[in-house]
Amino acid sequence: MKVKGYLRAIRLERWPRSTAIFVGSIAYVWFNYDYLEISNWKGIIINTIIAFFLTWGISTLNYIINEIADVPYDIHHPIKKNRPLARGEVKKTILIIIGVLLGLISLGFAFSCFSFNFFISLTALLIAGIIYNVRPMRAKEIPFLDSIVESANNPIRFFIGWYALSKTENFPPLSLLFLWWAFGNFLMVAKRFSEKRLLKDKAGDYRISLKKYTEKSLLVFMSISVLIFFILYFIFAITYKLQSFLYFSPFILIYFFLFFKKTLKERGIMEEPEKLFMNLKFGGYTLFLVLLIIISILFDRIGE
Repeated sequence: MKVKGYLRAIRLERWPRSTAIFVGSIAYVWFNYDYLEISNWKGIIINTIIAFFLTWGISTLNYIINEIADVPYDIHHPIKKNRPLARGEVKKTILIIIGVLLGLISLGFAFSCFSFNFFISLTALLIAGIIYNVRPMRAKEIPFLDSIVESANNPIRFFIGWYALSKTENFPPLSLLFLWWAFGNFLMVAKRFSEKRLLKDKAGDYRISLKKYTEKSLLVFMSISVLIFFILYFIFAITYKLQSFLYFSPFILIYFFLFFKKTLKERGIMEEPEKLFMNLKFGGYTLFLVLLIIISILFDRIGE
């Protein structure tokens, strides 16, 4: 058995995507800081770390589903045709066994050790992967719905991080959830725009939805996502009296501009978003924004 082939097939290198749950955990601490005791911090850290690994397990299962479901289409992609299953380097049966074990372990641990809301959130991540990849739904073949469903992983991961700490029925702000979705949708549409430009006439053979997209419609959808993001961003900032969020909103607008520039200038650059953050300039600006948000969280209290 070629171990390297299976490791490539389950895409362990995509673990950074599961760190999105930390957004939900940080938000929970931020909104409930006054009610948390110092003795709780050890449990908060442990729960968040465990939640990360459980999310990684379900995400890996989703990648296995994607690896299997996309074989007939990956052969039409210049990069994805080299995936292990498409090349015949691994056996589908073994991938299915690995996936089932990951799902059972992750969901079983979530059910027995966390709240029911956490378990439902983690299950929703798996269901979203099935809806996106597997027939009869296979949302990735339906224009616009494809990015909407794929970017739903953002608020789902937010819920996972939130309910990793919350043991009650309290619900995160809807404006925060949907602006996080809008940011993810922007990235996913940018990815499709890159695929459309990279594959040209063969784009529809790889992804059916690309037959019905035009570059113009994708650019419009990207712009709409940015608009939705900022509307919800300002609603969130004004509702909770977060002055600092209003002050550094121009820096976030610049961030979207950088994504637009990269997407238009370099074909295929959005294919693997993680690689984009390895760029010194782009990664540095991302770190700068993260620091701004951290400063805001530390000094700009909710509703004050």
